[in-house]
Amino acid sequence: MDLRPRTALSDRRALVTGLGGQDGSYLAELLVQRGYDVVGVVRRAGEEYENLAGVRDRVEIVQADLLDQDALAAVLRAHAPREVYNLASPSFVPMSWQQPVLTAEFAAVGVTSLLEGIRAVDPGIRVYQASSSEIFGEPVEVPQSEATPLAPVTPYGVAKAYGHFIVGSYRRRYGLHASCGILYNHESPRRPVDFLPSKVAHAAAAISLGLESELALGDLEAQRDWGYARDYVEAMWRMLQRDQPADYVIATGELHTVRELTEVAFAHVGLDWGEHVRVDESLKRGQAELHHLVGDASRAHRELDWSPGVGFQELVRLLVDAARVRLEALTSS
Repeated sequence: MDLRPRTALSDRRALVTGLGGQDGSYLAELLVQRGYDVVGVVRRAGEEYENLAGVRDRVEIVQADLLDQDALAAVLRAHAPREVYNLASPSFVPMSWQQPVLTAEFAAVGVTSLLEGIRAVDPGIRVYQASSSEIFGEPVEVPQSEATPLAPVTPYGVAKAYGHFIVGSYRRRYGLHASCGILYNHESPRRPVDFLPSKVAHAAAAISLGLESELALGDLEAQRDWGYARDYVEAMWRMLQRDQPADYVIATGELHTVRELTEVAFAHVGLDWGEHVRVDESLKRGQAELHHLVGDASRAHRELDWSPGVGFQELVRLLVDAARVRLEALTSS
């Protein structure tokens, strides 16, 4: 695959919603490195956006409500992007049970609002929509591919399924160059500690430094397909460089348990996880726990020439190292 940007240097402009989050910040770095002018859309102005520290002076941030179609259209007219990456959505799945309406607004209605804005302003804009493995819910087949039927079971998964379907609908009816990335769990040091891999990495680092003594976890046998976020934003960009839009599963194709995650994290700092981990029954999701979500990224390998560069153990060690650096800086200040 020819990985040169399809546009002339003067025409490399991208608009990214959710710029300050994990994926948005890595994508901003990638786009800036490749010569793009990058505009980020945020709901609230004036925040620090710590994740953007490396490129903050090279991106423009504008305020707009994703649910306000007119405001989005105004931003599109003012900045004339050639590519739009829609990453704005609540991403912590358990929280979607507590805020189902907010989740639906951003992950479903917000996508439609953005597509309508693009259709009205410039249907030639290429669009990336952040879909999720949660759309498969309790999957009817293992592993899952782009052809696997959707069966979401969480408010987050249901809202993402709507977004996934509406992109396909607009692609078919209006001919938009709109692609969905069906991303499986992808982590990095920029994830908050609410997310399990970051929680485990933080605990391993903190215990190794004598700052904490134990880690409470739920189901140690729960499994996930975990990848590295920096690898996954590369796939997003590659989707919009293709002549034809399509949907792609982006995943490692490997399942690992919470027990494995914990073992690797604690071993990396010379600790026996069994001496520090306590199982807390209240943390188990029960019927809300999803199983067998593992992706078949064959199409991405074939058409995007994409494959994950960071493996499971390397990812876990990376998270632990970053957590130690953070904690050492805090304790020494």
